[in-house]
Amino acid sequence: MGRARKLIIPAIAAMIGLAILLNLGFWQVRRLAEKETLIEQVETGLKSAPVAAPGMADWDGLGDEDDYRRVSVAGRFLEQNVFYYLSLTDPVGTYGGPGELVYSPFETADGWTVLINRGFLPDGVPDDIKRQALTPPPGDQTLVGLLRLSETPVWTTPAPDLNANLWFARDTDAMAEAMNVGGNLAPYSIDLEAVHTPEGGLPQAGETLVRFKNDHLGYALTWFGLAATLVGVFLAYAAAVLWPRKQEHSASVD
Repeated sequence: MGRARKLIIPAIAAMIGLAILLNLGFWQVRRLAEKETLIEQVETGLKSAPVAAPGMADWDGLGDEDDYRRVSVAGRFLEQNVFYYLSLTDPVGTYGGPGELVYSPFETADGWTVLINRGFLPDGVPDDIKRQALTPPPGDQTLVGLLRLSETPVWTTPAPDLNANLWFARDTDAMAEAMNVGGNLAPYSIDLEAVHTPEGGLPQAGETLVRFKNDHLGYALTWFGLAATLVGVFLAYAAAVLWPRKQEHSASVD
């Protein structure tokens, strides 16, 4: 009985730790199911007919399920550009390698503004071709593309090069501010589909990389593995406390 008393505090600590680890594991399982549902929704949306781009009344309700949604929007381009650095390793179109995505502000027919990713512009193109590529099409346009939610830079994100208007995060508010775009700015941008690539081939539209980070299964297995390890360690400790003579006898025989 005295030996068993020695296990009370370790047993309580082990049960608390086990409860925490199992809770974290099951939480990751739930997150895995949510992420798989989200990915399925996005894949379905990519094949669906485009819907009207969310207007001002809808902005507060936007969430992860809206990312990569096919949308259409009508309006006209404003003649300004900023660039988002990208190394295109697996291009859909002709051009790849290091370069930039060209973002231009687009004033919609409803009076609000959205940044449009017009496509990829590789490094090293001749100046005359670059000037032509950076000039957005004039007049009224109806565009179709994928809605992309704005990104928040993290501490590892390089600071933008404001002199070159070069950005390393899709921070639509900051990009619009650099272009002095006022008014009502959408909290997302739109990646144009390949059909909007101009005759000259640049900017090369339709290069959106549809990608979701989904590490939840690995995290769940890690937490469950730690829980199993904790149980094993406690059982080994309990055996050493309850039956010390048996272990000593076994050691002497060896």
